[in-house]
Amino acid sequence: MNEESSRYRGLLVLISAPSGGGKTTIIRRLLKDKSLPLAYSVSMTTRPMRKGERDGVDYFFVDEKEFRRRIRRGLVIEYEKVHGHLYGTPREPVERALAEGKILLFDIDVNGALDVQREYPHQSLLLFLVPPDLDVLRQRLEQRATESPEVMKRRLQRVELEMAKAQKFDCQIINDHLDRTLDELRDTVVKHWSGRKTQPFQTPDRRSDSGQTTV
Repeated sequence: MNEESSRYRGLLVLISAPSGGGKTTIIRRLLKDKSLPLAYSVSMTTRPMRKGERDGVDYFFVDEKEFRRRIRRGLVIEYEKVHGHLYGTPREPVERALAEGKILLFDIDVNGALDVQREYPHQSLLLFLVPPDLDVLRQRLEQRATESPEVMKRRLQRVELEMAKAQKFDCQIINDHLDRTLDELRDTVVKHWSGRKTQPFQTPDRRSDSGQTTV
């Protein structure tokens, strides 16, 4: 990454948690705060659009050929294949938000968050929401009642790995009370963003081919 990238004004806030850890609820609540220049990072996917979803709002929907074309051109920051479909973060909306001085919120897993941080080390803030205990986490997953027992078992098995990787994050916040968690997360974001908002912006040099390996 070119050194000039450190002169972006905005901030990437990458929020991760185990499945059922409450990150989606926290992000939705935080986005209602109109006192901050908040925006949400919309992911790109090859899975079919579901009823009620909107392109560019819920996801950017593309076919696999187009997704891989964008990977080859360096237009995807991070990606992974889940249940046969590709999911990833498109580069252009992220860099536009940074240039505009936005605080861009990500609902993202631990691996994706670390990948984004490697691309934008000076603009990334990694926050991990820690469940109060595994029993509470299990109860949250069961209450969702949207997944099979096998899928739920796999999600719970990932918790240990996610908790280990969370040690690399900038901050871990125990999500034991929604309002308290929201206040702590907001305070952390404001602290990191306040020192960046007056910095000038200059687009970094970038090759058209990032050399990123396809999956």
